[in-house]
Amino acid sequence: MRFLLSVILLFAFGQTTLAQGKLDRTLKRFNKESVPYIYVEELTETDNIVLLDTRKKEEYAVSHLQNAIWVGHKKFEQDSVNRYVPDKNTPIVVYCSIGVRSENIGEQLQNAGYTNVKNLYGGIFEWKNHGNPVYSSETTETDSVHAFNKHWGKLLTKGIKVYDAQDSAPAKEE
Repeated sequence: MRFLLSVILLFAFGQTTLAQGKLDRTLKRFNKESVPYIYVEELTETDNIVLLDTRKKEEYAVSHLQNAIWVGHKKFEQDSVNRYVPDKNTPIVVYCSIGVRSENIGEQLQNAGYTNVKNLYGGIFEWKNHGNPVYSSETTETDSVHAFNKHWGKLLTKGIKVYDAQDSAPAKEE
């Protein structure tokens, strides 16, 4: 009986633990930590924080954090942030799928004089992995998350993985 319980617990928590370890290694490999992280557990109140989504528009359309403003990555324009956030001391949290693209945008915001920029550790994947809601519009909650590609999608352990933004149904994992 103990063995069976141990196997069940290992299976239930093992996947999340493995994904967390992989996320930690990935972020250490690709990020310089030039933009301080904010962790999902710390981001409980978002009313006084400006959330900036730095993913592709197609990813944002599938789901995003509630009230997040899409600013993109390759098409990022500093002037659009200046219009949304004129006060350079406003708390800003940037995020993407896991936190790599958002670090780049966070650096640009810091270079533009923004003083209170944080990067969401693990991005929207970690947000969803903790069971937090994501939205396909401002009011419509969804379980779907754009998984970027099958390699990065392995870091998303909860929700429905979507690979083709044109298709709201999840793509099958291979």
